[in-house]
Amino acid sequence: MRNRLTEYRKKHGLSQDKLAEKLQVSRQTIISIEKNRYSPSLPLAFEIARVFGVRIEDLFIYELKEGE
Repeated sequence: MRNRLTEYRKKHGLSQDKLAEKLQVSRQTIISIEKNRYSPSLPLAFEIARVFGVRIEDLFIYELKEGE
């Protein structure tokens, strides 16, 4: 799964620290999500989408792997 978190965060003028603060998570969590090393829980994904006023599927893009 890939995401557009960096794009939305920058578009809204938020630093990683500020976004982490709004979501009550660590900055490292934001970094890991942005680098696609970590997929957020469903409640966190919905909260991120709510912060930006978008649908969850606008932010997180699920891509099937070949053979699935």
